[in-house]
Amino acid sequence: MSDRILSEIKRLMAAAGVPELGPGPRDGVQPQKLLEESLEQLWADSKLASERRDLVLALVLLWHDHLDASHLIAQAVENRDGSFVHGIMHRREADYGNAKYWFHRVGVHVAFPAISARAIMCLEAKGENRWRDRLLPKGMWDPFAFVDACQADARTPNSGSDQELLRDLQRIEMESLLEHLLRP
Repeated sequence: MSDRILSEIKRLMAAAGVPELGPGPRDGVQPQKLLEESLEQLWADSKLASERRDLVLALVLLWHDHLDASHLIAQAVENRDGSFVHGIMHRREADYGNAKYWFHRVGVHVAFPAISARAIMCLEAKGENRWRDRLLPKGMWDPFAFVDACQADARTPNSGSDQELLRDLQRIEMESLLEHLLRP
């Protein structure tokens, strides 16, 4: 995948800032139609499979708090990638049990090593080593532990730095999945 397409998609995502752990909405999100049109223009030069294009759209829509539209796309793709997007969507809508169901269907995803490496760097940079063993047992990303952390955060609103850290980790997760989806 071209660096231009990846940077354009990241630019689309950055317009809204880092998503909340919950469903939103928040300021700065782009309308669904604009996102769909922007991605359609990018695909003109792309040989990316249509299923991956759909999941990129679902992930971008999810980033912009269009959970229902993202859900419709993700549930139609019955593979690990579709289950991964589906799991993130249910975690954001605070349906934690359903999120875990979908992450169970993901199994060990090829994006986990990239997520793990970036998450470790993020945690070390912020001096948050207490989260490392919890979210990265044996150095590998644990999506179930992350669901639990998001659920615990939802029970204790205004937890401040934990929420910011969890949002950063969610960003890493989504960006790493995006990069995986854009690989031919």
